[in-house]
Amino acid sequence: QVQFVESGGDLVQSGGSLRLSCGATGIYLRDYAVGWFRQAPGKERERVSSIGATDGSTYYSDSVKGRFTISKDNMENIVYLQMNSLRPEDTAVYYCAANLMRTRVTGTEATHEYAYWGQGTQVTVSS
Repeated sequence: QVQFVESGGDLVQSGGSLRLSCGATGIYLRDYAVGWFRQAPGKERERVSSIGATDGSTYYSDSVKGRFTISKDNMENIVYLQMNSLRPEDTAVYYCAANLMRTRVTGTEATHEYAYWGQGTQVTVSS
C-alpha cells in the first residue's frame, strides 16, 4: 500500500515557524515530484509548493514565496516544508501528494496530476 503521512502541524502565533514532514511508504520519493497543498474551510485546495524527484526543481505559490522552503531527503524518503513568518491566512489543513506524471517541477503541473494524498496536518496561526 502506498501511503503518505503528514505531521508537524500545530497552533502558532503570527510570525512563528513550523516544519511539516511528509513521510512515504510503498513508494520511492526519488522517483516522483511531490507537492504540498492546503485547504482552509470554505476554500478550494491550493498548491503551495512542489519539488522535483531528484533535480532540485521547486515551485512556490506567490502567497508563500520567500517564507516557505520545500526540501526533500530521498534517502529517508521524506519531504519537508519549512514555514516561516506565518500569517493567519496560512491557517489550513496541509496535505502532500505525489505527481505521477512528471519528475520535474515547472509550475505548470495541475492538481489532477497528483495522487496518494495523505490525511493532512492542521496548521493554525493566531493573530
